[in-house]
This record gives sequence, structure tokens and C-alpha cells, in this order.
Amino acid sequence: MPSAEIIAIGIELLLGEIVDTNSSYIARNLRDIGVDVFRTSTVGDNPERIAIMLRESMARADIIITTGGLGPTVDDPTRDAIALAFGVKTVYVPELWDQICARFKRFGRVPTVNNKRQAFIPDGAEAVENPVGTAPSFIMHVLGGARVISLPGVPSEMEYLIQNAVLPYVKRTFSLSGIIKARVLHTSGAGESIIDDMIGDLESLANPTVGLAAKSGQVDVRITAKASSEAEADTLIAGVEREVRRVLEEFIYGVDDDTLARVAIRTLAESGKTLSIVEGGLGGALMREFADAPSVLLGGEMLSERPSAEALAVMTADLRKKRSASVGLGVTLHAGAQKQEIFIALSAETGTSNYTRPYGGPPKNAPVWAVNHALNLLRALP
Repeated sequence: MPSAEIIAIGIELLLGEIVDTNSSYIARNLRDIGVDVFRTSTVGDNPERIAIMLRESMARADIIITTGGLGPTVDDPTRDAIALAFGVKTVYVPELWDQICARFKRFGRVPTVNNKRQAFIPDGAEAVENPVGTAPSFIMHVLGGARVISLPGVPSEMEYLIQNAVLPYVKRTFSLSGIIKARVLHTSGAGESIIDDMIGDLESLANPTVGLAAKSGQVDVRITAKASSEAEADTLIAGVEREVRRVLEEFIYGVDDDTLARVAIRTLAESGKTLSIVEGGLGGALMREFADAPSVLLGGEMLSERPSAEALAVMTADLRKKRSASVGLGVTLHAGAQKQEIFIALSAETGTSNYTRPYGGPPKNAPVWAVNHALNLLRALP
């Protein structure tokens, strides 16, 4: 299978002004057609630094995809940087300028002089028309070596070109017929180290591979298979998934696009239960999870104070009775000097249970961690 690297270009990415979603989109789509993505990088709008990064990537990978820096302004350096990396000049392509002018005409606009910069590409490049934007893309080919594919940074344009130009080109060029497929099992109620201890032997498998990704109050188990067909990949994944489920059954709450909130809401709805919520110190984070479930959530109360565990239990039970809800859930976050504590109360007609969860991670993640622990209690209701 060919290998790939992705380079996201733009100082706004390094400054944290925008989040790079392009690299993850490209990586997922390359994975699905059987391309191994070994590295993603981010670099600012500097032609020399981009050229250095490109040369390093070309020495390692079969496919390098860049995104960003193809606009009309002086600080859009990708064309010049790739020309520098290949030791060539940029050349004007009249056909590209005709396409750009036609695109502007369709938009009811007139291109400015600087838009003509977008009709220049590195000498020897294969132009790729961009029918949904004004920034043409292009492909450079090292004889007997890597392909460099340059795409615009605008997500809608990049996504169109990935689907309609890049993936067909890569499949055709590398005669790809295999796929890489992943399935993610979501767990809650056990930390990453516990999950790792329980399925560590599976993490040494070669195909499928098994890896962990820890989040606030939950851990994902990703099973990834390389195969010649989707059916074969499904078979490989299924065998490992059965073993993971056997070991982690009590902690697994969903797969792939499932979220704890969706699963908790589904659990309540399917059993005909309704919910009331009391929360403090979470900024409304818990109630927001139920914003689209009015048939389940009968009401909530946001506290200005942070009551003790015992007081929270009383308030949770009182609100449940007042709202005639099947279940009452109370959560408060208490900030301390060294750590934070989460108090959770779960109330039903049979009584009220109290839970205390210490939290010592980044303070800004504490509300998410608290919400996930509370949702996990809901989804595990009998």
C-alpha cells in the first residue's frame, strides 16, 4: 500500500485562529481507499520552510497532499514553495485563467489583477480544474517517485476535489483495490490504564490493529483492518470486536457515531422513563445534552450555589417529585486547591444514590468529565 503525508499550510493554523479540519478529512478518505497516512504537518506561509518540509516528505512518502495557500494574495505561497522544492519556475497557463474568469462570471463578479496569480503553477505540473472555486489545483510528479497534490484550503473546495479528482487519481495511479476500515467502540466507566490492562494483548495485533484514545470520562477502542475488500475488512474487524466486547462488555456504550448523550436518551426513551436535572458549576453543559429530547427531559434547575453531596441528593429527589419524572439526576462541580470533586445524585422512586468522583485533570475539562460520568450512570440504568 502507498504511504502518504499531509501538509496544512497557513499561519492562521499555527496561531490557533482556525482549527485544521482538512487534514482529518483527507486522512479518513485516504484510509478508506487503502493508503497509509504516516504523518500530518502544519507550516506557516513561508515558501522556504514549506519547500524544506516538502523535500523531507518526498523522501519518505509516495503521496504528499498540501492544503491551503493557493489564493490570489501575496501571502498565498504554495505555488512558489512547490516550484522551489522542485527547482523550477512557475509558469502562466492561459487555460487556467479562462477557467477562473468563467468562474467569476458565473458568480456575477469580475476578477481582480491579483487573481491572475492563480493561473500560475510550477513548471511541469498537471493542472486540476476547480469547478467550485477560483483556486486551481495541480499535481507534481517526481519521476519514479512521489506525487505532490496541492489543494485549496477552503474546506468545501478541498472536499469536492478530494472526491472528484484526487481519490480517482490515486486509485488509478497506484492500482488500488484494497481498503482500510476502522470501527470505534466507545467505553465509559474505566480509565485508559484499566482498559489497556484488560485488552493489552490485543493491542499487539498486526492486522487488525487495536488502539486506544482517551477523552474526558471515556476511552475509545479503535479496531482498524487492512483488506482487499470491505467484506474481508468487516470479517477481520468482527473477530477482534467480539473479543473486545467479551472483555469490556460492561464499559462499552456504543460504536462509531454514538455519543453518551444519544445512548442515555435512547435508554430512557425506550424504557419509557423521563428525567429531571439539577446542576451546579457546569454552565448548563448537562442540560444542553438533552436540548433535543423534550419528551425525555421534563425540567431542570441550575444552581447558583454548590451544595454538599447530601444536600444535592435532597434537591435532586425534590425536583424529580415536583416534575413527576421517573429519574432525577443531580451534578455539581466543586473546585479545590489541588483537585476538583464531582458530586452526582441519582434519584428514583426506589431511593436516591450518591456518587463522588475526584478529578485532577485540566480544570477546563472538568465539566465535560462530570457530564460524561453522569450520562454513563443514566445509560446503565436497568
